Amino acid sequence: MSEPLRVGVVGAGKISEQYSLSLARLPQVRLTAVADLDTGRAEALAAEHDGARALPLQQLLEADDVDVVLNLTIPAAHAEVALAAIAAGKHVYGEKPLAATTAEGRAVLEAAAAAGVRVGCAPDTVLGTGVQTARAAVEAGLIGTPHAATATFVAPGHELWHPSPEFYYAPGGGPLLDMGPYYMTSLVHLLGPVVRVTGLASAPRSSRTVATGPKAGLEFPVTTPSHVTGLLQHRDGALTTVVMSFDVWGSRAPRLEVHGPQGSLSVPDPNHFEGSVEICSPDVAGTDAWGRAQWKELEPSAGYVGAGRGEGLADLGLAISAGAAHRASGEVALHVLDVMEQVLGSAAAGGTPVDVTSTCERPEPVAGLVDLTAQTAAA
Repeated sequence: MSEPLRVGVVGAGKISEQYSLSLARLPQVRLTAVADLDTGRAEALAAEHDGARALPLQQLLEADDVDVVLNLTIPAAHAEVALAAIAAGKHVYGEKPLAATTAEGRAVLEAAAAAGVRVGCAPDTVLGTGVQTARAAVEAGLIGTPHAATATFVAPGHELWHPSPEFYYAPGGGPLLDMGPYYMTSLVHLLGPVVRVTGLASAPRSSRTVATGPKAGLEFPVTTPSHVTGLLQHRDGALTTVVMSFDVWGSRAPRLEVHGPQGSLSVPDPNHFEGSVEICSPDVAGTDAWGRAQWKELEPSAGYVGAGRGEGLADLGLAISAGAAHRASGEVALHVLDVMEQVLGSAAAGGTPVDVTSTCERPEPVAGLVDLTAQTAAA
């Protein structure tokens, strides 16, 4: 491939704004077509990119100048749109989660394999300098072989800021499926796939009230767990404790930490591409007067710099060109979805441990600091 990957966007909602910025600056990709149920939104997004046009969905899928479908629809439509794109012979890159269920996600990957096309999936924040610098530190042995990790996301509830938050509190929503992909994907990159999980969950409040926008004051029911605690056993033996909640007003708990016999790593918010990675290790950061290991910030050493949503799509373009595996892969996304489903399944069974039957390989790390804007489509 000597030309950029030509992208047809399906779904011109809020998240498309961030992707549009990346599609305009990354030389590996070029937006050529947009489809949306709201024709005006499709036309507005297409107008931001020279030569792009708004099309009905079927015409976009059949277009000769669309190589990959960027699926930015709601999660319930992810599998349907992906399968239609695959049937039309297109590669697919989607927003998280891969599908609404593991069964649907597996059907997408099976269809892609049969058609000889690729599936990529967000989050690609894991390819930024935050998680990739932490991974480089792990692989350099700076903390020894990791044996434990913690992942924490807590908030008082999306109804405080979102104008239509009901879907966050219905089946298919909740803090684990909403925010969990960022944390679970980072854990797979850092520690490898998960083989067994235990989960507990609750919904401390039976209803919520919209606080802002035209629905302000509307009370609606909570029908899915809004506080989830999980224990993950990774294939290589590390144990991760996960807390995902819409029921906590505040916390000073780190977003993500990894622990080994020689030290600990504090990893920045995996919902972002960048952030400070800190290490607590007597070998790296020294000790205080009482012999306690100190914290030291590590200089960014790996990952895509200055990254934004869509970096994984550019990585897909480079991988196709090189005949290599892409990093934000459907296989990782399917495994992450399966892990989250099994945590909720364990919780529904009263905390019974559950084996995770899916697996994946850890994607190749981003070696060194890489600016994708300085690379060509055929690099």
